[in-house]
Amino acid sequence: MFADSVWQSQGSDSHRGWITLASFVVQTLAVATLLVLPLLHTEGLLPMHSIVEPVFSPSLAGGTSDIRRPRNQRSNLANTTLVVPRPTSHEMKLISSEDSQPQLDFRQFGVPGLINRVQPLYPPLAKQARIQGQVVLRAVISRSGAIENLQVLSGHPMLVQAAMDAVKQWRYRPYSLNGEAVEVETRVTVNFVLSGG
Repeated sequence: MFADSVWQSQGSDSHRGWITLASFVVQTLAVATLLVLPLLHTEGLLPMHSIVEPVFSPSLAGGTSDIRRPRNQRSNLANTTLVVPRPTSHEMKLISSEDSQPQLDFRQFGVPGLINRVQPLYPPLAKQARIQGQVVLRAVISRSGAIENLQVLSGHPMLVQAAMDAVKQWRYRPYSLNGEAVEVETRVTVNFVLSGG
């Protein structure tokens, strides 16, 4: 009964193939046109600039050559400044392995270290409630190595005071820069872990 109410044309299947093919050809031509148009009209594209014009150096054989600096330096980078290398001497020589050793004086840098670390006491209430975790503190190590300006960054409220009381007693070897003691800001993490069952 439903099949009798639906009207179907016998010739529609043959027309459908041609319509699909024509649609495919038109869409392909449209995409190809959109891809080819920018290649044909290049005047709308941004001009290409070299970053630095080439500079010719004197030959290694000792001959004289005319060294020219670039007249203008252009960059295609947005709002940046290029730094021109320092001029070098005309004399070129090989560097020996003795000259290439780093010459660092480590006496000017102090090696910091924790001298006295006081372990925090586990709060009895937190122990009964089986609360454990980390307390993260921000501290300033003074020029004398003492902890100053202690602030809580994160941690369970029942564990914070015990961590702060312990860290306030910590002592560090003072940080030094160029032989002079300096203050340093640091983060301290105190772990509270229950052991046993």
